[in-house]
Amino acid sequence: MVEQAEPLASDTTRCTYEEFGALFFRAAVTPERILGAVDGIAGEPIDFGPMGVGPGRIAQVTAKGQIGEATATQLPGTPITYKLVIPVDLDFTINLQVEKERFHASVEVPLIVTAHATPDLRIVVDVTPPNPDELKLDLAADGLRAGLLGRIANVDGELRRFVAKYVARELEKPHIVATRNIDVGVSIDVAWAGMAPRRSIEDVASAR
Repeated sequence: MVEQAEPLASDTTRCTYEEFGALFFRAAVTPERILGAVDGIAGEPIDFGPMGVGPGRIAQVTAKGQIGEATATQLPGTPITYKLVIPVDLDFTINLQVEKERFHASVEVPLIVTAHATPDLRIVVDVTPPNPDELKLDLAADGLRAGLLGRIANVDGELRRFVAKYVARELEKPHIVATRNIDVGVSIDVAWAGMAPRRSIEDVASAR
């Protein structure tokens, strides 16, 4: 659940520039907008392999899956920071040359997302790349033998490293990065221009 910030003390009709800036950031950097900065990867497929795992890398892993929609929780303090969790579902197969074993993995990828202000009136959202050790992974095997093979081949660790690297790479694609850089100055110019009165031809003529 998102923690609500305490209201700033100010006059009912006026506030300081510092108060305005803090209020503006609270209104601008909402969970929905933060999620919008990474939701471009939701629904993207994951497809990798064959990849060698285990002793001698003899076993080959092939996996297919999909990235789900993230959830956000605001962390206390400043700068404004959220913890995002991105779910990933994977179905994969270990090929031991003579036989194949099938598994399913539910993975949760945690991200720390922080909003910063810049002197040129931008809001820049930084995303800390996921650490493989921080991923939560629920591994299910089809049968006792498959579970044993998973432990022998260290599938858990290999999947953590691959998924963390894959999500980090997706988050650095140009169209995703662009959503994390908001030019507030341009928005102000557009809003101000829209409010400015337009002088008609008759007004201009009468003023001469």
